[in-house]
Amino acid sequence: MESLWSKLSAALPINEEQFPLQFSDKVESSVVEMLTRSRHQLYSTTRSNNQTLYAQVVLDISWERLNTGTWRDVDKDWRRLYSYGCLFKVAALCRESPSEHEILQAVRTCDMGLLMGAAVMDNILQVFVRILQSEIRKTTKEETDYVEAKRLKIVVPRVPPIKEELAVERIKCPSLESFNTKYLVPLKPVILEGIIDHWPALNNRPWSLEYLRSVAGCRTVPVEVGSRYTDEDWSQTLLTVNEFIDKYILEKVQDSQSGERAVGYLAQHQLFDQIPELKEDIRIPDYCCLGEGDEDDITVNAWFGPTGTVSPLHQDPQQNFLAQVVGSKYVRLYSPEDTDKLYPHQSQLLHNTSQVEVENPDSERFPKFVRAPYLECVLQPGDVLFIPVKHWHYVRSLDVSFSVSFWWS
Repeated sequence: MESLWSKLSAALPINEEQFPLQFSDKVESSVVEMLTRSRHQLYSTTRSNNQTLYAQVVLDISWERLNTGTWRDVDKDWRRLYSYGCLFKVAALCRESPSEHEILQAVRTCDMGLLMGAAVMDNILQVFVRILQSEIRKTTKEETDYVEAKRLKIVVPRVPPIKEELAVERIKCPSLESFNTKYLVPLKPVILEGIIDHWPALNNRPWSLEYLRSVAGCRTVPVEVGSRYTDEDWSQTLLTVNEFIDKYILEKVQDSQSGERAVGYLAQHQLFDQIPELKEDIRIPDYCCLGEGDEDDITVNAWFGPTGTVSPLHQDPQQNFLAQVVGSKYVRLYSPEDTDKLYPHQSQLLHNTSQVEVENPDSERFPKFVRAPYLECVLQPGDVLFIPVKHWHYVRSLDVSFSVSFWWS
């Protein structure tokens, strides 16, 4: 049987000379020398204890650079360096017969490189993690997953009544021309029905908890912790998808201070770039072709969380298709023409977010808010909501929910 290292090394260039290590002068020569030694050990037939040490030194140096100053100012070479460090660490973990724990460590290392680094060698970390996942999938917890799936099915969400005069219009599979003329050009919200019924995620590969565990359970993802990102106690952490499901979807963890159930949300994350297997379960809506950019310019984000996750009233700088795959969500929409009634935060960081709690507004602090006209809807699986650019929107999940957003211009 082919060893794990044989599978991984087959993804590498055939020899050391074809393994690229080009960096700008910003990366010190001593660091490049460390990388060169690590590269040499990849192709050496003799095992060296220095392999792990070199990889960790590269990771430590690049991690410090990644966390100095603001993220947008981090030079891409430091992100590439971090990815190389991850590659060499995976090699050190998997060179000989690795334990299951070491393979899981290697998967996490790949994910850290995919999340924090920059693609190197045709995104080799993506290739590595697929190989590693195939090893881990041999041990799945089918019985536990079946119980969890049954438990979720009996939860019936409380769907708020939608007044007919406030309801977002619904239309089934409009033509491109009709959508462009009636909704895109006048920037009018609408729910498109029937346009994602062909998605595997809604058909032969439905996104149940057991399916998400099998495809992505061991993968590390960023999770928002807290009721909403405007709260003072809001934070972010890194968890595997399995840990996230256990702690937040299945309600197995409580807040240590309040004793209440903690809220976790896998929100606004480009999960489908990180885990291409899930990307194969969805399709980019045809209507995105009406935009000015090409397909590579479309930002696809995942939104996966338990009942009660809230995205505060905010606006985005691009057109948005919000596709509901699992569960249901209540959405309220306000026109950008009524921005003065919505009381955006004054800070530059939150200038696109309202200070108002939409479903419990403080009428003394925000007296004009109650006069702002709005539309509302409840999204069910298969619904796609068109949120025009700059339209304010508030979103609350009514049960365990998985949505996919497509931002396009």
